[in-house]
Amino acid sequence: MTTQEARTGGRGVRGDLFDPRCPTRQLLDRIGTKWTSMAVKTLADAAPDEVRFAELRRRMPGVSQKMLSVTLRSLTRDGLVSRRVEPAVPPRVFYRLTGLGLSLEAALAGLRTWAEEHMAEIDRANEAADQDAEEG
Repeated sequence: MTTQEARTGGRGVRGDLFDPRCPTRQLLDRIGTKWTSMAVKTLADAAPDEVRFAELRRRMPGVSQKMLSVTLRSLTRDGLVSRRVEPAVPPRVFYRLTGLGLSLEAALAGLRTWAEEHMAEIDRANEAADQDAEEG
């Protein structure tokens, strides 16, 4: 599937991760980041309510204003998050997950749970690999 096919005639067409031209690869790059996972989780926890940008940033330790802005822009462009601006000085910007975003949260929740449950095993494997590298 080409990018053009995916964009124009792709409604109802399933992507193919193994096709180098398929935009599924870029989508996985976007949704596979820690900031995306944290933003989706934070918005899901607030659903169906909206969350202001500043509150999202407070709930996501370590995220910079720029990185959160980039993440939210990408999620909004992909139709996973809706954005509402209230005219004020400064403008008040609110975000919430769309139905599509809520469906992504279900998938990401499983991945987060797996990572949290297996982190100790991963740490042990990394320590063993580091030790092997030092000895070898």
